[in-house]
Amino acid sequence: MPEKKVPTNGAPAERPKDGKPTLKTIARISGLAVPTVSRALNDAPDIGNETKKLIRKIAKDIGYVPNRAGVRLRTGRTNVIGLVMSTEHDLMSHTARLISSVASGLRDTPFHMVVTPFFPDQDPMDPIRYIVESGSADAIILNQIRPDDPRVSYLMERGFPFAAHGRSNWADQHPYYDYDNEAFGHLALTKLVAHGRKNILVIAPPIEHSYALHLLAGVNTAAAEHGVTTIVADSVTSDSSIADVVSYINNALSDHPEIDAILTASTSSAMAAVAAIEQSGGQVGKEIDVFAKEALPFLKLFRADILTVAEQVGTAGEFLAKAAIQAIRQPTTPPMQRLEVPLDDNL
Repeated sequence: MPEKKVPTNGAPAERPKDGKPTLKTIARISGLAVPTVSRALNDAPDIGNETKKLIRKIAKDIGYVPNRAGVRLRTGRTNVIGLVMSTEHDLMSHTARLISSVASGLRDTPFHMVVTPFFPDQDPMDPIRYIVESGSADAIILNQIRPDDPRVSYLMERGFPFAAHGRSNWADQHPYYDYDNEAFGHLALTKLVAHGRKNILVIAPPIEHSYALHLLAGVNTAAAEHGVTTIVADSVTSDSSIADVVSYINNALSDHPEIDAILTASTSSAMAAVAAIEQSGGQVGKEIDVFAKEALPFLKLFRADILTVAEQVGTAGEFLAKAAIQAIRQPTTPPMQRLEVPLDDNL
């Protein structure tokens, strides 16, 4: 009996009637050997892209789902990448965008994403240790990186594949994608000076995170270059609740009426700045400028006079997914790394 071939008229392949589809089912339909089918589904580099597309189409058409236990027995892998995320982020954070973009980066690969949350009152090492010690994923993607991040140190010591959304003190040795917050801080303050601003309130990220230190370094360098004054918020951060940031800025504007600009590091804190300015009787872009970075083009719809720079979180997630896969498959090759430079074309 001749082997079935994939229909060439675009019609879906017939689902087998003899039980759950297997690799042998796909091999019979495609006319390819079972090892070739297996390697194609696992995105092996020696299998051509057209063959991979063919095999994936057949697998989808007949409803083939790999047996994870069997895959692990054969390969020692789970084909799972763990995305470890804090639950502390607010509604306007980058979390949802990052999750979506990592999923997009894993599309058409044999890898699946599992999101593992950790809570503000929990040791951030807990989910990392659990994944490594249980072997429940082949790699980890993590964010909110600190300079001496114990999670990064732990993963490096154990040789466990990972990719970081941010840079640690060992960034030259591990995969990462990061936004150049030092360049952002320098750019933002320089632009505010060009708008005639001389007394700038900075709502920075939590100071324990690497990107906060980078941002403040850029702000301080630009302030020294231009001879302007900066005030760094000391009791709220760009991750604080909108209500807390509004309250802080109201007090700051009362104590320092000379403030003529607010530089923020998140969408939510920019919205809080606008609310505080308007509560004090001011107008954004007139008495006080607001400058922020954002992952989605939202702020200018909220208030057209807000100054913004885009952060490509979608690009970050896709890159981190690919970097994690490379760390799994090619652990001895140089790690994938990218530093996103802010562009001022939205100003």
